[in-house]
Parts: sequence; structure tokens; C-alpha cells
Amino acid sequence: MPTLSNRLTRRLHIRHPIISAPMAFAGGGALAGAVTAAGGLGLIGGGYGDPAWLAEQFDLCEGERVGVGFITWSLRKSPSLLAEALERRPVAVMLSFGDPRPFAEDIRKAGALLICQCQTIDHVWDAVDVGADIVVAQGAEAGGHGMLRGTMSFVPEAADLIAAHAPDSILVAAGGIADGRGLAAALMLGAEGVLVGTRLWASSEALVHPRHHEAIVEATGDDTVRTSVADIARQIAWPRGFTARIRRNAFTQSWHGREAELERNAAVEAPRYRQAFAAGDPDNTGVWFGEAAGLIGAIEPASAIVERMAAQATELLTGGAGPATASRR
Repeated sequence: MPTLSNRLTRRLHIRHPIISAPMAFAGGGALAGAVTAAGGLGLIGGGYGDPAWLAEQFDLCEGERVGVGFITWSLRKSPSLLAEALERRPVAVMLSFGDPRPFAEDIRKAGALLICQCQTIDHVWDAVDVGADIVVAQGAEAGGHGMLRGTMSFVPEAADLIAAHAPDSILVAAGGIADGRGLAAALMLGAEGVLVGTRLWASSEALVHPRHHEAIVEATGDDTVRTSVADIARQIAWPRGFTARIRRNAFTQSWHGREAELERNAAVEAPRYRQAFAAGDPDNTGVWFGEAAGLIGAIEPASAIVERMAAQATELLTGGAGPATASRR
């Protein structure tokens, strides 16, 4: 079967135009290494900045070529974390949720590609201005943090802007993409690859509690909500405009819409949240997946997910008899 070779696969020296999202706390070295071994590019989630954890995850990549991603506004508080990561010679560094300019030069000097994840057209302009090698247009369907644009319209709008003003940059789509249909659609919309979060969150290599994995297998896309309550409970001050898509559960039912009251009770609720998360309680903490949950019916190795996604997209795009629908996997 032919492969989906394009500028992204050539730039990253990968077989499939698939990148794993650098999911904080879930996207560790085992997952990143497995995605790369399967023909994509794996990214370790740098999260909020734990040098010891990050070093351990790089060690777990089994020698595979991987990259790393950071929450940009948090990285500004611990810039040494980037320097330590760059010593590991990552293929690429992804910056999300903040101005990439303070870090772009160091990333380039280290020989890594700069990936900028964007949630608005203004963010895309920032990525173009900084000369990002790869621009990710993230729709609101995505799990975890994001904003309000839908993937279906945001991706082609970003594609048009990049084609006109930064033709050397490569566009990647994110948000709600969990199978070959999503990959094929992203390529038709003008992207040259996909960044996959939720589907790989539901992989055997992801650092996710088994009870949370059980929750996603049972969920549909309707079972998620965009909210700020998880950040309030964790006492993490995210910049204005960003919310997180997480599972609807007893925790969100109690506090979504009552954010001010949750803030007043954070001293009591924060320890409860953290204890529930550590215990894998799927009802009383944040369970971090997106609308693609409705396309997932099993926890599988990352290699199976990547290879099936690429094969199905290739069949659809080359005129094969690929299915218009697919059973949950």
C-alpha cells in the first residue's frame, strides 16, 4: 500500500504524518517512543515543569527519535527546563498556550524544529511571525486545554493564511482526530498531518490510570465539557480564554457554573481533587479526554493505533474501498 509521503514526513523523517500530542502527565517517554517506532513522531509532555520526571521520560524512549512539548506560559517560570530538554537533542519542541518568541532562538540553535500550537488566527500569525517550522491548528474538540474554534473551519483558514504568508511552514491539524477518516479529512482541509491526543491517551503506553481508561471506553463525545473547574481545583492559574475539555462527571456537575464558589473553597476542594486523581477516581476529579472519546472502544498499543490510522487514511485517499464509518476501536 502506498504511504502518505509529504512535506511533514520528509521534514521529520517519519513514515506517517502523525504526531502524538505532548499531553501533560499522560504523554511520557514510553508513549513517545512507541509512536516514533510505529512511524510517527512522539512528543513527551513537559507539562508544568518537573526536571527529574522529564529526564526519566527521555530515558524511557528506548533510543527512539522524539520531541518534547511545553506549556509556554509555565515554561517562562522555569526556562532552565528548556535548556535541559535541548541537551537531549529532541527532534522538535512544541510550544503551546503562550508567546513562543522568548524560546524560538534557543530551539533553533539546538537544531530542533519549532512547533507552535495555535487556537486562534492571531496565534497563527504569531507562529508565522516567529518562523515556526510546523504550525498546529487545534480545534475545540480536543481534550485538555484549548479555546473555541472548531477544527473543520479553523484548519482550512489557517492553511490559507500559511500558504499566503509562510509557505515554508507546515500545517498540522488537531482536535477530534482519532482514526484514518480524521487524518484523511485533515489532509483534504489543507493540513499535512495530524497531532493526536485523545486516541493516544487511550493507549496502553499512556500514563493514565486504568479506571480513567475504562471511563473513556464507555464514553461518547457528548460526555465531555469545556470548563475551568479542574484548573481552579488544582489551583493552577491558566491565562484568560483557555479552558479544558474533560469528562462530564460528579466533579463537573458539582462545580461547573459555580466557579466563584469553588475558588472560595479551594483550600478544601484542592486536596480532594488531587486525592481523587491519584486514586484514579473517574467521578471526582478531572478525566482529561476530548470528543474523540466516542470513536474509541478499546485501549490498544500505540503502534496499532498509528498503523491503522495511516493505513485507513491511505486507502481512503487513494480510492480504495475504505469504509465511510468505522466501529469503535
